[in-house]
Amino acid sequence: MKLFGVLGDPISHSLSPVMHNAAFKSLKMDCEYHAFRVSTSALYNAIHGAYALGFGGLNLTIPLKEKALEIVRPVPLAKEIGAVNTVDFKKGITGYNTDGLGARMALEGNGIRIRGKKVLLLGAGGAARAIALTLAKEKADLTIVNRTADRAEKLAYDIKAGKIRAGSFEDLKELVMNCDILINSTSAGMYPNISETPVTSDMMNSDLTVFDIVYNPVNTLLLREARKAGAKAIDGVMMLVYQGAEAFKIWTDIYPPVDVMEKAVREKLL
Repeated sequence: MKLFGVLGDPISHSLSPVMHNAAFKSLKMDCEYHAFRVSTSALYNAIHGAYALGFGGLNLTIPLKEKALEIVRPVPLAKEIGAVNTVDFKKGITGYNTDGLGARMALEGNGIRIRGKKVLLLGAGGAARAIALTLAKEKADLTIVNRTADRAEKLAYDIKAGKIRAGSFEDLKELVMNCDILINSTSAGMYPNISETPVTSDMMNSDLTVFDIVYNPVNTLLLREARKAGAKAIDGVMMLVYQGAEAFKIWTDIYPPVDVMEKAVREKLL
């Protein structure tokens, strides 16, 4: 049996095991996927331990994605993004990032065109870095806002492609009013802090698309506020599925059944 896993801290909320194990079962592959709580200080030992034990691959989540860059050999895209969410062991310890692809496919799958749109991205962590670079390359007009302003400014500076800037959290209401797509890449609203939302319905309008990459709970307070304002609301399940499917392909050279993966996640979230 080949083992796979996701590392993070916290990690109990992760539905990656449900999703990947459903794909393995569907494909009749002798593999299992588990979640492991790992701190940033223990990440080096955890990754090298998994490699030594013969794991097939790993996913990384909050707060490990940027730290992993120092531990693995990143492919050019992961290095450019500055964060790793997928580790493969076939040729040493190689780091990838599939978050940006997952976000783009989730938006496009909901009929949302990115090119030329005014996008407001909340957050400046590992997932935000991947999403920002992807959107910039897709020619979005991108503004990044983070509670720690210097992190947003650094991310805007680091992304060399496209039209990108950092905005002020003090101007959040105005920025939301003037954007076409709002993306939350922070952990606000994620279990167990389900009563949090970075933006409320009075700041939104019916022409807005709101995409929350949080998937547990699937119907976050931010998305409920979006629907209250008549805005289009997109949950984080398909980003999870698409980025996971790409990781699966990296590990196994097989593209998994995304419908099976989505069904497993949504059933667990009911």
